[in-house]
Amino acid sequence: MNADALLDLIDRHVHRIRGELTEGQFDQLLAAVRALSESGGDGTAARRALLLVRRALMPLPDGDPVREAAVDQLRLSPAGPGSAPERAGTLLPRLLASLGHGEQEGADPGEVIAAVRRRLLAAPSRSAAELDPRVAVDPLAAGLIRLNDPERGPRYPDFQFDPDDGGPFAVVARINRLLLADQDPWGAADWWLAGNRWLAGPPASLIGRVPDELLTAAARALVEGD
Repeated sequence: MNADALLDLIDRHVHRIRGELTEGQFDQLLAAVRALSESGGDGTAARRALLLVRRALMPLPDGDPVREAAVDQLRLSPAGPGSAPERAGTLLPRLLASLGHGEQEGADPGEVIAAVRRRLLAAPSRSAAELDPRVAVDPLAAGLIRLNDPERGPRYPDFQFDPDDGGPFAVVARINRLLLADQDPWGAADWWLAGNRWLAGPPASLIGRVPDELLTAAARALVEGD
């Protein structure tokens, strides 16, 4: 199955997918499809966006045909994006319509993505000046998520930091690298802050409450499609 076929499958099952995913998870799928539609002739950007689309489908139940197709593509590393950016452009209005934003109403996908980012930026965070000196020199190399706020500048979500010593939790840095947070900080932040089917709660709220190995396994399942 090529990328276009996966997008066609999403299109056929769009309303069921909307019912299976949480608000945050569906927002992430929207963001990935929008990124794909905007990638144009940039093959690298299109391949990265396709990877995000496939990952956004991982929270669907085991055995779901759309999830299984995405898992197959993650494992088989299919050919390049081809005409997927154009197909994503026709899929995006359908995804928006499933939220109640009818195509005829002129729903702006940019506004949907902006709303996702506002939600993530509303979570407690700190500025670069507030970072522990051990990571302030190169926060991304330290495995931190950095979200760019148009009003406040770079923000680092608070859940990443150990309140006892101010440094990043080792498990957070490890998972952020798994999630490629340096390339997709919004997607990584949403994984931590949105509900998670594996964990029955937002992963950020479970740091220190469940074994680090369980958090890591949940993240790896998203990345590898297990």
